[in-house]
Amino acid sequence: MPSTVPQSEHEPHPDPQALTSNPDPSQNAPTDVDYTPHPESSIQVPPEREAIVKAITDLYSGSASKEDVEVYAEKAVYDDPWSFCDTRYKIAGQWYGIPKIFTASRTLATEIVLSSPDTLSWKQTQEYTPKLLHYSKAVNSLVTCTLDAEGKVVYHKEQWNHKDYSHEGLGKVMKTLNGDYLTGVTRPPKDL
Repeated sequence: MPSTVPQSEHEPHPDPQALTSNPDPSQNAPTDVDYTPHPESSIQVPPEREAIVKAITDLYSGSASKEDVEVYAEKAVYDDPWSFCDTRYKIAGQWYGIPKIFTASRTLATEIVLSSPDTLSWKQTQEYTPKLLHYSKAVNSLVTCTLDAEGKVVYHKEQWNHKDYSHEGLGKVMKTLNGDYLTGVTRPPKDL
């Protein structure tokens, strides 16, 4: 049964400092966050949670597969610094765009930092190689997913810094436009 709870009630508001601070304060950024994954410190999770992380990291790495996208509920939200998508189809538009923009995108490391009944969070290092620039850039982030009772992702939030998103003003408009119109370029399967 799909969730009938409003999307805003699914939005996670993780505490990046609590989830990512390094016990050695000298290793933290000035904001007291350490988004560099330490795989050896990853908490153990059940296989179905590992499957969610694998599907999503495969998408970050350019898999653009229908099976991986189906980890999301039909009315899921994807929220990162560049995009806001409010359906699985629009989310697929983001993932199907990765191979069009990047020569390569590789997940270098992950560290699961939280697994509760309805939330899964991990630190991630993703290396992107844009097609036009031919150089690689690694980006550390905190990914937090809220899950429904069936284990589907209903809200996917990626943070690149310690700040949460306001969802207001021109930034929100630009993120929503990207989410709404990218599918016209990336053309994911209509039956998602």
